[in-house]
Amino acid sequence: MTSLRKLGSSDLEVFPLALGGNVFGWTADQAASFAVLDAYTAAGGNFVDTADSYSAWVDGNSGGESETIIGRWIAARGNRDDVVIATKVSQHPDHQGLSAATIKAAADASLRRLGTDRIDLYYTHFDKPEVPVAEIIGALDDLVRAGKVRRIGASNISPERLQESLDHSDREGLARYVALQPQYNLVSRDTYEGALQDVAERAGLAAVPYYALASGFLTGKYRPGATVDSPRAGRAAAHLDTERGRRVLTALDEIAAAHGAEIPTVALAWLASRPTVAAPISSARTPEQLPALLAVADLTLTPEELTRLTQASSA
Repeated sequence: MTSLRKLGSSDLEVFPLALGGNVFGWTADQAASFAVLDAYTAAGGNFVDTADSYSAWVDGNSGGESETIIGRWIAARGNRDDVVIATKVSQHPDHQGLSAATIKAAADASLRRLGTDRIDLYYTHFDKPEVPVAEIIGALDDLVRAGKVRRIGASNISPERLQESLDHSDREGLARYVALQPQYNLVSRDTYEGALQDVAERAGLAAVPYYALASGFLTGKYRPGATVDSPRAGRAAAHLDTERGRRVLTALDEIAAAHGAEIPTVALAWLASRPTVAAPISSARTPEQLPALLAVADLTLTPEELTRLTQASSA
């Protein structure tokens, strides 16, 4: 059985791969989503990541579809206490921003869709610098005190605002961020490394990176001349045009072959080894896509292999 990782300074313990719920209600309908969730938890997974806005960008959707599907699955399986649910606030079409009123109304809406009485980890999805830190942290603290939220986190936030938020929590004795969700992967390192990672490391925050496989590029499917049927194909294939993207693919190919592992497993293993990272996020549209993701829990790369990937991915 894969050992769980403590999420920063919190009491939350999570599987070393978070299952992304962005595809639920988008490229995976309810039946497919249930199948993926069943396969993930059957393998020992317990950390499901979503947002109140998923998937408002799809024609005919209004936002909250992912939460609704997850809520129906929890109700059908009766496993609420076995799953750590993370969701986010600020982007739902009906609850835009991070005013105190918006945060509280959005949390109540998420709880209704999820069919639960508490959110385990509640992120601010995109920081809104026009809203004072005191207002955001105050609203989140109210939710924690009310028992509606267990722990709080931040995503898409500057190092300065993150530090200001932590300082405010410490000074006022309010709920404090325990997790940070940055964009971070082998071909996108400056989106986290540097000042933002430094704040997280000093504060003992756990990083839960999104775009862990660079929209699919780090699965190895994207090669010169290859056509991939995916709504994210354009963004992923663009990495083929960069020297760094090609270097990373070469290194991944050789290390994967040495371990008899799949390419995405190696890419996730590098990410999971990085300072502060607790659990990369990756999504799957079908159960068949899961084994290569879940295998990150059991793959340990050598120091030399980690160094090679780090060097190959340097800008």
